[in-house]
Amino acid sequence: MDVMNPYRERLLPPLSVFIACALLVPATLLVFLPINSTVGVVMAVVFYAAAIVLLVLTSPVLTIDDEGFTAGRARLYAHEIGEAEGFTGADATRERGPRLDARAWTLFRGWVRPVVKISLTDLDDPAPYWLVSTRRPDEVVRRLEALRRRTPGR
Repeated sequence: MDVMNPYRERLLPPLSVFIACALLVPATLLVFLPINSTVGVVMAVVFYAAAIVLLVLTSPVLTIDDEGFTAGRARLYAHEIGEAEGFTGADATRERGPRLDARAWTLFRGWVRPVVKISLTDLDDPAPYWLVSTRRPDEVVRRLEALRRRTPGR
């Protein structure tokens, strides 16, 4: 991995979620049109735009750089990262469900099925591992392993 080429992934919802938000338009119109048609149209546009902005701004970002791994607002420094393993399909569902340790730190998004499981080297950390949704589990694992190999003291 190279300083000039950090990994970055925003866990945005799929297009279908943005389209479903369009249902706010007729719902808002139903409420406001009897009061005032201009206010109804303006409020419908404002509510739809606010929903879209909220979905984008609250979508967590995953980054891997020379210092470590960030998932949303949480950070693992390079020396804290243990082995990483990616899961897809039924294996990912089992990792998020029956095999999930209640002490694990998680960042899931329902619209992103694959996950990466990252063990931690800090024995004082109460979480045994992190489990994070990602659309590219193989890429995340590859980059985390490259970061681990480059970290001094391993």
